Amino acid sequence: MGMTMSQKILAAHAGLDRVTPGQLIRARLDLVLGNDITAPVAVNEYRKAGFGPVFDKDKIALVLDHFTPNKDIKAAEQSKQIREFAREKGITHFYDVGEVGVEHALLPEKGLVAPGELIIGADSHTCTYGALGAFSTGVGSTDMAAGMAKGIAWFKVPEAIRFELTGMLKPWVSGKDVILHIIGKIGVDGALYRSMEFSGDGVAELSVDDRLCMANMAIEAGAKNGIFPVDDITRAYVDARVSRPYTVYAADPDANYEQIIPIDLSQIKPTVAFPHLPENTRTVDEAGDIAVDQVIIGSCTNGRLEDLRVAAEVLRGRKVSPDVRTIIIPATQLIYRQAMDEGLFTVFLDAGCAISTPTCGPCLGGHMGILARGERAVATTNRNFVGRMGHPESEVYLASPAVAAATAVLGRIASPEELDL
Repeated sequence: MGMTMSQKILAAHAGLDRVTPGQLIRARLDLVLGNDITAPVAVNEYRKAGFGPVFDKDKIALVLDHFTPNKDIKAAEQSKQIREFAREKGITHFYDVGEVGVEHALLPEKGLVAPGELIIGADSHTCTYGALGAFSTGVGSTDMAAGMAKGIAWFKVPEAIRFELTGMLKPWVSGKDVILHIIGKIGVDGALYRSMEFSGDGVAELSVDDRLCMANMAIEAGAKNGIFPVDDITRAYVDARVSRPYTVYAADPDANYEQIIPIDLSQIKPTVAFPHLPENTRTVDEAGDIAVDQVIIGSCTNGRLEDLRVAAEVLRGRKVSPDVRTIIIPATQLIYRQAMDEGLFTVFLDAGCAISTPTCGPCLGGHMGILARGERAVATTNRNFVGRMGHPESEVYLASPAVAAATAVLGRIASPEELDL
């Protein structure tokens, strides 16, 4: 019996010819990631264990993106702790205010992720990098500490579910709609500790940004990781950013999958996840009359340039509803500059939007854009749990940038088609 794409990457990094689902392995790491919330805990554990130098100063990334620019004294103290650790250990890839970006957008942009690599991060959405053919997954801060010190981690080899993508996307439908459709279909535990492997002719319909969004939200179906095959689209993106050699792995024809789920992209409509779970999905035309108070366009899921271009296309020449606070958050400094240079900021400002420096802030209810009791937001983020964006009696609806922008204009959950686009 052959191996899946994920199993091949794990086997190679464990120095084994093959692995099987359920097997426990120790594998060498290509990158260890932490942020301003999780890394302080890891640093405390690192020091408690008496570790000395890090295993490789070029294979650790520390990104201060959640509560920065610092929102309060505690956030400032945590960031200070990581700054001092990064300087002490000579960490090459340390990103602070002015150079920072939302970590899962920043690392691919910086060329820190390549096909076939094994990456852990003390953040659940580390699974994002499977979009580029890497095995990446979230871990706890203790595992991050050990990874920084030793360059290895333990894994239980996951079973796999294959999603066979066919067909072509309709206008205004994106990777966000596809992954929301999938999560609505299988549930938030439908891929529990499984590898979600995407394949089929429909993959070519998806841009790198679409794939990054979909792999990012694999965790919202309970998955260990999400992963895409490496094709010409992947290679063009990676080769423009990565100078080191990398290895491309592909699933064997006789690889064993727990399930094979067909997904016809042509049948997917703009989709929204209602409170309070990403599986609670409805198409926009089924949403009903849901008025909102705030729209957030950004995050590690949908704050990339392609997302901002789509939002600007919807907002160009229009005004956001006076009842809706609309916040645009470019995911990195480079995306910020590109959007500004393309004139997208003019579109957003003319429409009545606020534009933020790169931050994760509102996604986790930590900083900027916090909701009060009874308020509703449509957000291009990845989670809508109770209290996720503020007050426990507020509500978050997950959507694509196109739907979020149309919602901002009309003041209720809406599709761009309602604006005659």
